[in-house]
Amino acid sequence: MEFLLEPLEYEFFRHALLAAFMIGASSGLIGVYVVLRGMSYVGHGLSHAAIGGAIVGITLNLNFYTGACAMGLLAALIINKITKNNKIKLDAAIGIVTTAMFALGVAIVSKMRNFKQNFEAVLFGNILGITGEDLMIIGLVTCITLITMFFSYRALLFSTFDSEAAQVSGIKTAPVQLLFSLLLTLSVIASLNVVGVTMVAATLIAPAVTARMLTDSFSKMIIYSMFLGAITGVTGMYLSYILNVPSGTTIVLFSALVFSLSLLIKPARSLKKRLSLP
Repeated sequence: MEFLLEPLEYEFFRHALLAAFMIGASSGLIGVYVVLRGMSYVGHGLSHAAIGGAIVGITLNLNFYTGACAMGLLAALIINKITKNNKIKLDAAIGIVTTAMFALGVAIVSKMRNFKQNFEAVLFGNILGITGEDLMIIGLVTCITLITMFFSYRALLFSTFDSEAAQVSGIKTAPVQLLFSLLLTLSVIASLNVVGVTMVAATLIAPAVTARMLTDSFSKMIIYSMFLGAITGVTGMYLSYILNVPSGTTIVLFSALVFSLSLLIKPARSLKKRLSLP
């Protein structure tokens, strides 16, 4: 019990633990829709676009989140626009738009010899990087995400599984898709200092895929995914502290372990169902 309480003596760890819990829960929620919509690559892409925006923002003497948010939202809008007519597939649009924005940031860094900003924490995640400001932003994004997705549940559900039926039912799928893209972008940007650019996609995908292995119910999948996201976030933070490795690494590795266990549970569930049939 002592090893659980010892890290809580440090303020930075309490901040990081709360941040990981909120990011895990909100990413788990959004991740369900990401997986079911076949958008697994989008989190990785938006995180790279955000880094390019952060570099541009810092160059213009703006806050890290200001530049990252502006470029991330711009990327989401452009991707949503060019895939609207279905001539360009989502994965192709993500690859072109987000890579170009990341390349813009790399070009700026290479040209500015006096650029001294260290992005290591953003690339790999770092519990020491969670400040009070970060915590407030993460909390705000989490609240916005949970509230918006709660009130948009029906529209998101219909547009995820059958967009044509959703339109017939009077749901405007284009604004719903745009709203979802904006929420996803905010969630990705809020996650950067916790899990890092290289790991952010896994926090969206792993809990949702694991939950999918555990249930066939959409509502239960959402609950399971949020729970798994929160638990893996908190556990990953403890492992990060104990092993002295980046938080993103431990969160993702623990998520992968939980997913591996779900692969063992899936056959047992299928067998139980077959045995219960008359």
